[in-house]
Amino acid sequence: MLPIITPEICEETVGLILGDIKVWRKNMIHYIKDENPELNTAIISIAQKTDLDPNAVATGAYMAYIMLEKSPDNFMTDFDEEE
Repeated sequence: MLPIITPEICEETVGLILGDIKVWRKNMIHYIKDENPELNTAIISIAQKTDLDPNAVATGAYMAYIMLEKSPDNFMTDFDEEE
């Protein structure tokens, strides 16, 4: 089961994205590249290989990643705390 995305997480994330979508996306590219380079490569690859707007595809993928990461029941957070 996926972590729950609260309305607060959604509202905060959407607010950040819409504040300056180009800057946010660029920052996320670098963040994901450091956190999970394979995922970043997959996001960029699929964004370039579809007929859809590549920036929109990447933004959606990065948005989903960051909201899952912020979830209070995120399994990655639990894993990090055990180390």
